[in-house]
Amino acid sequence: MPLFSSMECDYPLIDPNFRDFCASHAIYSVEDFLLHDLYVLVISTEQHHNSERLKEGITQVLTIINGQHQPWVNGQELLDDALQNKRSLPTGCRSIDAFLHGGLKKGHLTELVGPSSSGKTQICLRAASSVAESWGKIIFLDSGNSFSSKRVAQFVTQTSDPSAYEVDRALQAVMNNIVCLSVFDIFTLFEVLHQLKNNLISQVDQHISMIIIDSISSLITPILGGGGAQGHALMVSVGFLLKRLTHEHDICILVTNHMVAGEKGTSKPALGESWRGIPHVRLLLSRDHTRNISSMSVLRHPHMETRLEEPRIGKR
Repeated sequence: MPLFSSMECDYPLIDPNFRDFCASHAIYSVEDFLLHDLYVLVISTEQHHNSERLKEGITQVLTIINGQHQPWVNGQELLDDALQNKRSLPTGCRSIDAFLHGGLKKGHLTELVGPSSSGKTQICLRAASSVAESWGKIIFLDSGNSFSSKRVAQFVTQTSDPSAYEVDRALQAVMNNIVCLSVFDIFTLFEVLHQLKNNLISQVDQHISMIIIDSISSLITPILGGGGAQGHALMVSVGFLLKRLTHEHDICILVTNHMVAGEKGTSKPALGESWRGIPHVRLLLSRDHTRNISSMSVLRHPHMETRLEEPRIGKR
């Protein structure tokens, strides 16, 4: 979401007077607006001679925020979308691709959920190397320094023609197709995603096939403290922006999420109920260290409900 200073051309109500009013409350962008108490902001407009115009500006910003959400669609549109022959992108692991009926669907937001060392990052790196080799560009948004070019190189070496020339050629192609960006807070994520959206619209980055965010929960969790509604509003806005990117540009987005303590000693995915319904697909990874077996189960999927056990994918 952009700074207010860049929005006046499209939204005349966000003029210098409105921006000065917001700046007096340390509000310079839509994100800052979401983190502020809306009731207090509206009341404070009464101290100004142009209070009605300031209130109109507040309404304009709320309209912009609502515009970030998925538009209403009817049943026929949902059916048409479901019947489309959406292509799948390979994860680089045959058993997982078979389990998911071809791999990760383009046009879907897929979430990998699991505890530490369950293999979430390894699947992300393996999928990045596999897709980058033959399908197009990968944007890898790294929130915890998890990206490993050496691990990607290992995956490429395992799947390429054994000749040194072919390995080097495949490795170069893969590395050229992976763009890794460090993202350590939710506001930087917004900035990056909006830039990607603009690039896709202008066809600057028309060859993007996949966006990976490892991990989405480490970016969202810090803004959910305190029980306020603003953090949840930001989280939902991120979710709908990701889904809009998948739907409008037919790309695959893969995100990771960690586990937190639930009731009676059980574990559950982080980010709560508000996030649970956002991903199209939620896959739970678990690890039996004694048997050296990893398992994947479906928490949410439009078309399937089953479980898979397979050899360990790799150490996180």
